[in-house]
This record gives sequence, structure tokens and C-alpha cells, in this order.
Amino acid sequence: MKEQSNSSTIGGMANAAGVNVETIRFYQRKGLMPEPKRLYGSIRRYGATDLVRLRFIRSAQRLGFSLDEVGELLRLEDGTHCDEARTLAEHKLTDVRQKLSDLQRIEAALSELVDHCAASRGKVACPMIASLQEAV
Repeated sequence: MKEQSNSSTIGGMANAAGVNVETIRFYQRKGLMPEPKRLYGSIRRYGATDLVRLRFIRSAQRLGFSLDEVGELLRLEDGTHCDEARTLAEHKLTDVRQKLSDLQRIEAALSELVDHCAASRGKVACPMIASLQEAV
């Protein structure tokens, strides 16, 4: 039986996308990836559209979308729901900006604690640990 040039096994697809086979199986269990049928008792074959979908999922995750959000984006992928997709992206952008703001506050607090530690050399009590204990 001759293989189609645009189809591959789950291992081949995982390799092409730079993921683990178990990642693909996980996405299938979550309903994000279809599980191809076995043709006449053979192994499952994945096509180019499956690889595109897998890469889409990974790209969306790298942008911070949760798997539920990725599922929603996949539902909107036909191109006729651009407003809904934009709304999801706007919500994600708001979340990212909030996280950045939180990280900047954390950075400032840690910077201050590090400066206190550097300024109090020779003392027995660590000012950073004392500050953290007082914050509780």
C-alpha cells in the first residue's frame, strides 16, 4: 500500500510540529484535534490540514490563550466571525496588560528588598526575610 505524500503518522506529525505524540493525543481528548479514522485496519494517517491545526493550537498557546480559548478560536476559524475573534483577542490583551502591571509591581518590590539587603551588610537579621515576615 503506497503512502500519500501529504499524510503521516502521529509520530511524523508530532515531529513536524515540534511536539510530543502525547500532546496530540491530549488535544484529541480535549476535542481540539480530530482523530482520523483507520482505513481498512491500517494506522491512522494525518494530513496537511491536521498539521496546520496543530500549529495553530501551539501558536495560540504561545500567545497565552488557554485551551478553552483555543477551542473557541477554532470554532471561529471559518473567517466569518472576525468580530468575535477580535473580542477574544482584546480580552487576552487586557489580561496580558494586567499581568505586566502586576509583574512591574513585583519587580519594584523585589528591587527594594534587594537594595535593603545590600545596604544592611553585617547585621544579623536579614531585612528581606524580615520584610516578608511582616507582610504576612
